[in-house]
Amino acid sequence: MQPLKARVTRALPVYSKVETCDNSGAKTIKIFTVIGSKMVKGRISSCGVGDLIMASVQSGRPDMRKQVVFAVIVRQKKEYRRADGTRIKFEDNAAVVLKDDKGNPKGTIFKGAIAKEACERWPGIAKIASIVV
Repeated sequence: MQPLKARVTRALPVYSKVETCDNSGAKTIKIFTVIGSKMVKGRISSCGVGDLIMASVQSGRPDMRKQVVFAVIVRQKKEYRRADGTRIKFEDNAAVVLKDDKGNPKGTIFKGAIAKEACERWPGIAKIASIVV
């Protein structure tokens, strides 16, 4: 996992539901923890583009449902600032389901654009991504 070059606003709090943009079999996942986040006691942790999360599969194939999976956030609606001063936002929130916490994606095809920050941080996702914004 590489460090980020952008100042990403953390827009997705714990227990929010996120669509997946790959063909792993999961359609909707529910975030229940953000890996590597440090919060003040009592504060709800949240995640943004490029963050590793643990989530439970809410809907999808019957064999995938109710499973705990690792995922990476690749798009968010809330705009964030890049190092060059530009601001970027997407039209939806999306995540990619991983096989393990090393960053190997479970799916083989990604639908839609993937944020540049997620590709810089996770090389396994960058290999499969067709559109990087």
